[in-house]
Amino acid sequence: MEAARFINQIQIPKNPNRRFSRPPLDFPRIIRASSSSTSQEPKSYRGPKPSKNLVADFVSRNDDSVRSLPIYVGGASLLAVLFNRAVSGIAPVADASSSQSRADLLALGLAVTNLLTGLVWLSIRPKTITPVEPEGVDCKVLEPNLPASILSELLWAWESIKVATCCKSLVIVYNGICLLQIGMAAKSPDANKAVLVNTDKLMTGSVYQGVFKSKAQSYLANLSLYPGRSELPFLPPNTQAVILQPLGDKGIAVIGGNTIRGFTSSDQAWISSIGEKLDATLGRCFLDSDEISQETDR
Repeated sequence: MEAARFINQIQIPKNPNRRFSRPPLDFPRIIRASSSSTSQEPKSYRGPKPSKNLVADFVSRNDDSVRSLPIYVGGASLLAVLFNRAVSGIAPVADASSSQSRADLLALGLAVTNLLTGLVWLSIRPKTITPVEPEGVDCKVLEPNLPASILSELLWAWESIKVATCCKSLVIVYNGICLLQIGMAAKSPDANKAVLVNTDKLMTGSVYQGVFKSKAQSYLANLSLYPGRSELPFLPPNTQAVILQPLGDKGIAVIGGNTIRGFTSSDQAWISSIGEKLDATLGRCFLDSDEISQETDR
C-alpha cells in the first residue's frame, strides 16, 4: 500500500515547450521482410540439382564408337606384340623357358580377348521397341440395357486409360455379359466387321480362370510369347501387350496395347484404381437390378 501511495504522489513535470513532429511524407510506412520480394528480376533455381554422369552421357552419345573401341585396342595390342617380337631379336618360335616368350603369349591372349569382346558388342545390340499400328477395324459395342450413368462411366474409363497409356483396345466383361468392346478389334475374315467377344469361351479359358483365382492383375508384357494368346481372338493380331484386370469376383477388363512392355508400373496402378471404381459401380448396378427382378417375381 505504501508503494502504491508513493507512485501516485510522483508527478511527471509538464513541459509546455515540448513538441511532437510528424514524420515526413516520404517516410516508409510499410516495411518488407526481405528485399528479394521487391526485385522484379527472375532468379535462378537454387535448389538441389541432379548429378550428371559424364561417362554415361558420353557412352550414350557415342554408342557405335564405344562398341568398336575394344577391336581397335585389341588390334593395336596385337600389332605391338608382333612388332616387339620382330625387333627384339628373339627367335620367332615360342620358348617356354624364356620370360619374354611367356609375356608375349599373355599379351597375345589379352589382345585376342579384346578383339572378341568388340565383336560381341557389335553383334549384340538392344532391340528398339517402337509402337505398332494395330491391324484391325475400329469397334464400339455397348450393352444397350445399361443405365446412362453406367455407360458414361464406362466411356470415361476408356478415355482415361487410352489417354494415359498405350491402350488401343478395351473389353469389359461383367456378370457374364460383355458390357463394352471399344477401340481396335480383330477383323472378321467373312466381312469387314469386328470380331465380337464370346463371353462363354473367354470365361472358360485358362487366362480368365487364372486371373479369377489369383484375384490380381495379370500383365502379359509380350503377348506373342504367351500361349494364352489364342483365347483372345477379338484383339488385333499384332497386339503387343495385354493387361488383365479383375473387376471383383464377377468381371474382368482386357486392355490391349500397341507396344511391348509399354505399360509402366504407374499405368498398372492407374488401371487397378479404375478397375476398383468400375467394380464398385457395376456391383451396385447389378445388385439393384437383381433386387428389382426378385420383387417382380414375387
